[in-house]
Amino acid sequence: MSTQQKHDPFASIRIAEYRHLMIGRFLFIMGLRMMGTLVGWWVYELTNEPFAIGLIGLSEVIPAVSLSLYAGHVIDISEKRKLLLKGVLLYLLCAVLLLVLSTRFSAEQFSKHWIAFSIYLIIFFTGIFRAFTGPTFGTMVASIVPKSVLQNATTWNQGVWLSASVTGHATVGFLIAGLGLTGALGVICLLVILGFYNLYRIKPKPPLNEPGEKKTLDSVKEGLRFVFSTKEVLGALSLDLFAVLFGGAVAMIPVFAKDILKVGPIGFGWLNAASDIGSILIIIILTISPMHKKQGRKLLFAVGGFGVCIIIFALSKLFWLSFAALLLSGILDGISVVVRGTILQLKTPDTMRGRVMSVNSMFINSSNELGQFESGVAAKLMGVIPSVVFGGCMTVLVVVSTWFKAPSLRKMEY
Repeated sequence: MSTQQKHDPFASIRIAEYRHLMIGRFLFIMGLRMMGTLVGWWVYELTNEPFAIGLIGLSEVIPAVSLSLYAGHVIDISEKRKLLLKGVLLYLLCAVLLLVLSTRFSAEQFSKHWIAFSIYLIIFFTGIFRAFTGPTFGTMVASIVPKSVLQNATTWNQGVWLSASVTGHATVGFLIAGLGLTGALGVICLLVILGFYNLYRIKPKPPLNEPGEKKTLDSVKEGLRFVFSTKEVLGALSLDLFAVLFGGAVAMIPVFAKDILKVGPIGFGWLNAASDIGSILIIIILTISPMHKKQGRKLLFAVGGFGVCIIIFALSKLFWLSFAALLLSGILDGISVVVRGTILQLKTPDTMRGRVMSVNSMFINSSNELGQFESGVAAKLMGVIPSVVFGGCMTVLVVVSTWFKAPSLRKMEY
């Protein structure tokens, strides 16, 4: 790697195809985050029941987890651009169905119970599509940029995802307030269409593995063996899995915004955006000045601090303190995201990227929905505030346990 490449924060962005991928991903993820935030608010308005928010996560996580390993095999033997475009179009179809469901006509024709059930059903199908689209984005990065700038490309990839999240979370609150649910869903459909256009401009990415070269089951086992035999990868994935599972305070933000802090849809949007604002700030810093040593130790401190922030958020009765706690949690989570993403990209062989990214999706991305369901169940059993405090405490406990039981992760550097 040349000195110029090593210190150039824009090295990967100078590649035209990578720019198309990042713009397409930004627009697509922004639309999806807006959809997820909007659906949480919508279901809570229909049911006035925190547990109902948790069921949204369960609806998506069941198909996403069930299909993850098979999806990894399919990605590795498929032309990735074509597979990605199909997934984006199917997401668009789901957004259009939600738009129709949000209209005054649907409200007059169907009961709130029927509408809520239909939302869960549509979200179930988005879980199916996400099992394929999420990991495909990760595999496309390494197929476009040379290995010499892969670390820089990974940081940009995480930054684009997080900036799309913050924009989506913050914007949807204003859109709900100004345009209503139907207008906000119309904007979401437009964003997904624009994302599709940019992804369409990428050249085809043929598979490195031939279809039929290995049996599906053998291929899936090979991917799992790699993950479980690579201690750094397994340690980072496991730590984030439990942190997100127990620290999923974001799922209860509609309840905090509406009933505890009483800030309405605009305040709800800002609370949703707070952690992502923090994450994108740290991503910018790490893009310009990446971490060069003791990444494993920093990962553990970051996840532990994340748990403490969740506890502060749960106990706060002040909007500015709640916002600050979520902002700091986002900064710490951003550090975790960059370390984990870089480990995955640098240590995964090209022929196995689809399967490893799918395992990553099963561990991490789906843990968001499992965390959402866990938060809903805990809120019903303990009450909203005690359940979020419990989640933060469990996150800290997982970090303390990992510190002593996984010294290789603590000492990890790249």
